[in-house]
Amino acid sequence: MKVLKFGGTSVGSVKSILSLKHIVENEARRQPIVVVVSALGGITDKLLSTAQQAVSGNEAWKISFEEMVDRHHKMIDTIITNTIDREDLFNKVDALFEQLRSIYFGVYLIRDLSRKTQDAIVSYGERLSSNIVSSMVRGSMWMDSREFIKTEFAHGKNTLDSVLTNKLVRDAFAELPRVTILPGFISCDRDTGETTNLGRGGSDYTAALVAAALNAEVLEIWTDVDGFMTADPKVIRSAYTIDELSYVEAMELCNFGAKVIYPPTIYPVCIKNIPIRVKNTFNPEGRGTIIKGKVENDSKAIRGISSIKGTTLITVSGLSMVGVIGVNRRIFTALADHGISVFLVSQASSENSTSIGVRDEDADKAVSVLNKEFEAEIEDGAMFPMHAESELATIAVVGENMKHTPGIAGKLFGTLGRSGISVIACAQGASETNISFVINARYLRKSLNVIHDSFFLSEYNVLNLFICGVGTVGGKLIEQIRSQYEQLKEHNRLKLNVVGIASSKNAIFSRDGIDLANYRELLKTSETSTPEKLRDNIIGMNIFNSVFVDCTASKDIAALYRSFLEHNVSVVAANKIAASSRYEDYAYLKDTAMRRGVKFLFETNVGAGLPVIGTINDLRNSGDKILKIEAVLSGTLNFIFNAISADVPFSETVRMAKENGYSEPDPRLDLSGTDVIRKLVILTREAGYRVEQADVEKHLFVPDDYFQGTLDEFWKRLPQLDADFERRRRLLEAEGKRWRFVATMDGGKTSVELKAVNSTHPFYNLEGSNNIILLTTERYKDYPMQIQGYGAGASVTAAGVFANIMSIANV
Repeated sequence: MKVLKFGGTSVGSVKSILSLKHIVENEARRQPIVVVVSALGGITDKLLSTAQQAVSGNEAWKISFEEMVDRHHKMIDTIITNTIDREDLFNKVDALFEQLRSIYFGVYLIRDLSRKTQDAIVSYGERLSSNIVSSMVRGSMWMDSREFIKTEFAHGKNTLDSVLTNKLVRDAFAELPRVTILPGFISCDRDTGETTNLGRGGSDYTAALVAAALNAEVLEIWTDVDGFMTADPKVIRSAYTIDELSYVEAMELCNFGAKVIYPPTIYPVCIKNIPIRVKNTFNPEGRGTIIKGKVENDSKAIRGISSIKGTTLITVSGLSMVGVIGVNRRIFTALADHGISVFLVSQASSENSTSIGVRDEDADKAVSVLNKEFEAEIEDGAMFPMHAESELATIAVVGENMKHTPGIAGKLFGTLGRSGISVIACAQGASETNISFVINARYLRKSLNVIHDSFFLSEYNVLNLFICGVGTVGGKLIEQIRSQYEQLKEHNRLKLNVVGIASSKNAIFSRDGIDLANYRELLKTSETSTPEKLRDNIIGMNIFNSVFVDCTASKDIAALYRSFLEHNVSVVAANKIAASSRYEDYAYLKDTAMRRGVKFLFETNVGAGLPVIGTINDLRNSGDKILKIEAVLSGTLNFIFNAISADVPFSETVRMAKENGYSEPDPRLDLSGTDVIRKLVILTREAGYRVEQADVEKHLFVPDDYFQGTLDEFWKRLPQLDADFERRRRLLEAEGKRWRFVATMDGGKTSVELKAVNSTHPFYNLEGSNNIILLTTERYKDYPMQIQGYGAGASVTAAGVFANIMSIANV
């Protein structure tokens, strides 16, 4: 035989109760079954709230009562089609409601609600629902659980008399009917015969007691979820159903907030080695979760993650605690005497402090109790007053395989640290089945997600991207991400989740990811944004594994990097401003990224998609020293000086560079050498030298006054330089030389200059908008390392940004 328990949601609607009927009648064809049912969803709370209205003299109790009557009547009218059966059921239900009405009326008249009366009131929920189910299921027999589930009053509460209960259950079911329907939750005092109950979640407990007493084949808990999940699916969308759990793992998860089954349910069936199967009433074909003594052949170190919100951490500290026997006994005895439960304990090995985790609602009382308990020691200064820290959350990582896997705790806390999450207190038993820790509550969602992803409970490794700038580079990057999305999921198990996109005026955010097929339309209808709003939204979303990608040239956007890195958001920048700004600011960003365990990457600041900065870093990290850098770093200027000819004057080459997307939106940034100077400063710093933009020696080729005034004025004046450039070009051509705008770093000294190079120079045949960099190092002294290729263009720059993003994903 087997025992099936159906929770409140399983009998809470017409759809669910009809599904229950189908499940029960199918099972009854195979073997005898006992069905335990809860009250209709929400009815227990309604019974209690109505009692409070009555005891306070509020006549609204009558309205609340009629609402309960009406709900049960509507349920009966819908599901019971046979007129005679329906009439019989109405008589039973209405008789129960008349009893309940009398109790409420008595409470209202005398303004008293004793424990005995309240227990009697809440019993009606299960009594009503079980009668409805019994009338609906063909061939079933209804039995009153109070006849065999017995309690005794001890230590101020009703506790189960397990010996008597087991005997009475076996006697009651000496001959098993095909289908027996029982009300869960309710019980009876063995001495007085008064109605009692097994507490919240007691219907699960009822089912477990019956299953254990009758040595059932299996206990099935039917609820509204497919089983135990790796984490809360409301927080982690990639959470999935756990196929198998051990009794210990299930107990740990239940105790830490996984409200799938009532924790005491596990013990009675565990000692009989009866498996528990958790199933979904709304998805009966689903496999569910099986809970048993030992889980075979599972390679996962952790089984699931659970959490408790509303945690307060109370620290008991003082020098008098060191080496003194009995301090902890006094702490826990005092709390237990006042009915305060402690679910986490963390003690320093020095013994001068003990931290305990309690629920927020118990915090004030716990502080008061402990201050009173240690009143004398606090008065003498030997101990400090209790310190309580609220707005916390507790997370438990559970799995019996953790004890066979070295380094789990290190990986766990390292993962949290890289995400900027501080652990306030932690506890781990010697069994290594549960690692519990306390964090700030505002990091709960982020913590759960990053742990879930890190321990490969998710199907994919997820990287959450905020992309700022949707111009040429940003637009191409989004296209590349969209085109590579499925391939990265399939071959790299990587999901690039774009959770934010911002233009110069608008921004959109979605924790679940933005549809990259129509993001431009979404931006048009989104709210306006400023750099400050952008910063606040990104930090406020508090998303794990997040990367801010800057595809702008904005100084205001670059100023946000500090905040992002300080909040453990990695930064990938095509924007050169931050890395070429004041050396102190550049160094702070680099140091912050290293200190916080995130990345600050800006490979495309120099050479677009060329691996220049990465190569310099690799050389230095391997012990080499950069002695000299010679480079053509402006694809724009190289294009201009390759395109200039007798037929194409200087002014026209500048316009062509702008139209082809090689130059900055304002080409004066290229012609003034500003862009090259920034790049040279960045390379010099990455090579290990301290330099500012003002330190770069400049030898420019366009008069300074051309960089004053408006852009329109610049374009009008530019043709005035054509004649002089043509004259100089002819002389250069006669000498067999070509112009190259060269950036040089030699021993930390920097300069930029328009140079004439001959045909033997590596720069001579540099084509189009290409860049070239020569690195002279202690290892590459006689034959410098040469890096050459496209140095401008939206596609290659976007590809370089994409490569930086992938390097973060592959860490």
